Amino acid sequence: MWTRLWKLLGVAGLTGVAATGVIIARNQRARAQLTPDQIRQRLHDRVDAAEAAGLDPGGQPVGGPDNPGSTASSARA
Repeated sequence: MWTRLWKLLGVAGLTGVAATGVIIARNQRARAQLTPDQIRQRLHDRVDAAEAAGLDPGGQPVGGPDNPGSTASSARA
């Protein structure tokens, strides 16, 4: 009985590893097809979206009582 359970867990583990490999390969292919200009544009879009949401490039809220300004001023304190 325990042998059958271990075999089943082993097969499930191998299936998980194979599925993860497929996902990683698909993402790598998609990234490899982007030109440097497309990557640059995506980064600019992400920064613009973060600024519109009131976040600094590090994802922290800008302004407010806990963060009165940029992260550079609070890093010196």
